[in-house]
Formats: sequence, C-alpha cells, structure tokens
Amino acid sequence: MQIVILACLAAMAAAAPQPQDSPPVAILRDDRQDSGEGNFNYAFEAENGISVEASGSPGSEGQSNIQGVYRFPLDDGTVAEVRYVADDNGFRPESPLLPTPHPLPAHVHELLRIAEDQRARGITFK
Repeated sequence: MQIVILACLAAMAAAAPQPQDSPPVAILRDDRQDSGEGNFNYAFEAENGISVEASGSPGSEGQSNIQGVYRFPLDDGTVAEVRYVADDNGFRPESPLLPTPHPLPAHVHELLRIAEDQRARGITFK
C-alpha cells in the first residue's frame, strides 16, 4: 500500500506545472476559414517567427487534400521553410533542409536502363 501511495505522490509531482524559462509568445495573426464542406484556409503567425499557412479541399476518397507551408527561425538567424502537399499520394514535404539520398553513379543509370530493356523483351533471371 505504501508503494501505491508513493507512486501516486511521484506522479502528482511529475504532473505539476513546471516553471517556464521563457516568457509567453504573442500571437500576431490567427486567421481561420472553414466552409464546413472540407474547404478551409488558415494562417498563423507568432512573434517568435513561427508561421503556418494551409488550405484544404475535399479529396476523392473522403480525405482532405492540403497544401501548405510552415516557417520557423533557425539558430543562425535564417528562416527555415517547408512546403508540403498532403493528398491521395500521401504527405510530400519540400525543403532544402530535408535530407536527400546521394545521387546514383552514372553506371547505375545505364544498368537500370539495360534491366528495363531486358524486362520489356521478356528476359528474366533466376
């Protein structure tokens, strides 16, 4: 029983509000429009440089198709920007900050072309 009481006290202490190291951030802009039919737009901007904009429309399978962008300041003073589309084909972000795979060497492109040609002619390997 003492262990249960001790565990409850520890949980209460962990859930207690923690002191904040930084002051609250003011919201400079918060625009929202929703037609109720799946069409919507919103824009949000905070004084710390974070901003979000998105617009949506109904998708063919009942989902929302969304196009948007979010921005946030980096430690070096520049602003990071990520543009995205979320639709039937999934979530597709675009940004120079996102990692990309290394380009394939030239000979690999030639090997892929040869393999595609062989598949088209019905050549298979076991």
